[in-house]
Amino acid sequence: MAHTPDAARPSRSALYVPASNARALAKAAQLDADALIFDLEDGVAPAAKEAARNSACKAAGLPEYRPREVFIRVNGAGTPWQADDLAAAAVSGADGVVMPKVESAAEVQAAAEALAAAGAPAGFTIVCMIETPIAVLRAAEIASAHPRVAGLMVGTADLAKALGAAHPPDRWTLIPALAQCVLAARAHGVRAWDGVHFVLNDDAGMEAACQQGRDLGFDGKGLIHPAQIPVANRVFAPSEAELAHARRVIAAIDAAAAEGRGVAVVDGQLVEGLHADAARRRLAMAAAIAARGA
Repeated sequence: MAHTPDAARPSRSALYVPASNARALAKAAQLDADALIFDLEDGVAPAAKEAARNSACKAAGLPEYRPREVFIRVNGAGTPWQADDLAAAAVSGADGVVMPKVESAAEVQAAAEALAAAGAPAGFTIVCMIETPIAVLRAAEIASAHPRVAGLMVGTADLAKALGAAHPPDRWTLIPALAQCVLAARAHGVRAWDGVHFVLNDDAGMEAACQQGRDLGFDGKGLIHPAQIPVANRVFAPSEAELAHARRVIAAIDAAAAEGRGVAVVDGQLVEGLHADAARRRLAMAAAIAARGA
């Protein structure tokens, strides 16, 4: 049976913040992203890894970053930094780690064991990045690898490179892989984040990419610049028209149920219980967003 992640936790925007950049770390506390990912991997030079780890872990537990979710993107399996990254992140006060280039359940299980050994609390989570062909094929295995897994995040640039595929603005070459990741996430009750949009100063392209991701079923999008936050937050949030429709659906189904019927007609369309469930999730998401003040 497929599951839907908790609607009370908005996941519209997940901003990568290079942990070696003290100014960027400080600025992140004032941004409206739903999640912050303090990055120890791609955005940090080898010589700066240890200092970045210390900065990320010091910042992760600070109250000024709340109510945003805070993740630390650790270095990948097989690197000389991952073990220390996991051990430090486990007790940093972060909500979890983002693991790059995950390709098997065994990698996730090993990381979960390392986190537990380092003292990670029960609610500490793992987000797995899907960036290679084998990872896409094993997405369901990865999503269900351990109870700590909270989501999948697609690395579209690395995936396109590994496939030898073009990466056009409409991303048609990646649609099968993107859909596979959403299927895996939904089947195992975890969240799904779409990959980043690398073109800056491109609101129209960013909006189109976000809308495509939302249409595919993603909960939100990875971001590389604060300027992308407003677009992602708007597109991945229910619109006023959608909320008004949701209220009509719920009212119509409730009225039908009171009359002993299981279906109703709203705006010329037949609706039933599953539509009311989706409508309630949409309203719950809107309430959670409003509570965040973003």
